[in-house]
Amino acid sequence: MPTKRSSAAWKGGLRSGQGAYMLGPSGPQVTYGFPTRFETDSGTSPEELLAAAHAACYSMALAAGLERGGTPATEVKTTAACTIEKVGEGFKVTRMLLTARAKVPGIAKDAFAKAAAAAKDGCPISGALKGNVEISLDAALE
Repeated sequence: MPTKRSSAAWKGGLRSGQGAYMLGPSGPQVTYGFPTRFETDSGTSPEELLAAAHAACYSMALAAGLERGGTPATEVKTTAACTIEKVGEGFKVTRMLLTARAKVPGIAKDAFAKAAAAAKDGCPISGALKGNVEISLDAALE
């Protein structure tokens, strides 16, 4: 399996500085700063990247599980809400809420709930966060 890479650079102090990260070796470059990360300024943050990664990973894991179970989805849409909080002297990602909606012809609600829970536990990003971040799931059929 390949090793994926992204990069980031930061210039200046914490509150007045500016950072940029590059998604992959030739992907888009996105800027971020203290106000976009810890305050309400518009822009992006590393936590949004983490949320996007988790949403993408979960969607694929759920689609794979449903397909293995004989009831492939026609669509899985997931949003992830990543919460960062001040803990002690620093900051910590404390919670991730996955909200998934899926179109799965012919599946019973209990079978879907079982597949959704298994995907939450089995997705690689969940595995990376497990034991360190509270992960909640709201999954439903459309």
